[in-house]
Amino acid sequence: MSVAEWKKDGTVAVITMTNGENRLNPTFIGTILSLFDEILEDPEVSSVVIASSDPKNWSQGIDLEWMMGRMGENDTQSIKDFLYSLNDLFKRLLLYPIPVIAAMNGHAAAGGAIIACACDFRFMRSDRGFFFFPEIDIGIPFLPGMIAFAKKAMPSHVFYDMMLTGRRFTAPELAENNVIIKACPSAEETVSEAVAYAKTLNKKRGMFGETKYRLHKEMVEVFEKEDPQYIDAMKLMVTD
Repeated sequence: MSVAEWKKDGTVAVITMTNGENRLNPTFIGTILSLFDEILEDPEVSSVVIASSDPKNWSQGIDLEWMMGRMGENDTQSIKDFLYSLNDLFKRLLLYPIPVIAAMNGHAAAGGAIIACACDFRFMRSDRGFFFFPEIDIGIPFLPGMIAFAKKAMPSHVFYDMMLTGRRFTAPELAENNVIIKACPSAEETVSEAVAYAKTLNKKRGMFGETKYRLHKEMVEVFEKEDPQYIDAMKLMVTD
């Protein structure tokens, strides 16, 4: 069974993550990157919406069970390869030449929340689900590139609150602080509102992609120059 699939709704490519909590592991990342390649092959597609088929979760972040399994086997190379591929995914989202909208119809946590931050725009359901960074409590600090992504999507006071306390934010709180475009009443309306918004964004790919590159050039440099210092040295966890 695939972990994600996509279909067209007019000019919008709707990617649906289909693996429950939609944890980030090599299979998931490879699938999403392949879907992005497929979508660009269709010249009629002018925007992308990312949603989830799960009634509770959009994405709960890194697949810790997979990662701990690799650590238990002392397979550090697989972990490094995974983290570099995760950065490839973030960079793909950040520089994708058509608008990408997160339709968070469930919980967005940790790396899942970072994926939403890397998108251009965000919608979220208000009747269920939280947006949060639990890393402060689980001892896995964000890499510098992840921090840069989060900063781009939210005001500094919200970012620091979220990062240093692990507090869970609701959709209305995120809307109040302009982290999301809109808090929607239900999961279905979150997706439909995101798709309707996406249909208004008919931009030329060359111009849109170049604008995003110039906007985010410094962020790309962070995860290309700073992240390797932590990944290669495996400075990924804090135990005290």
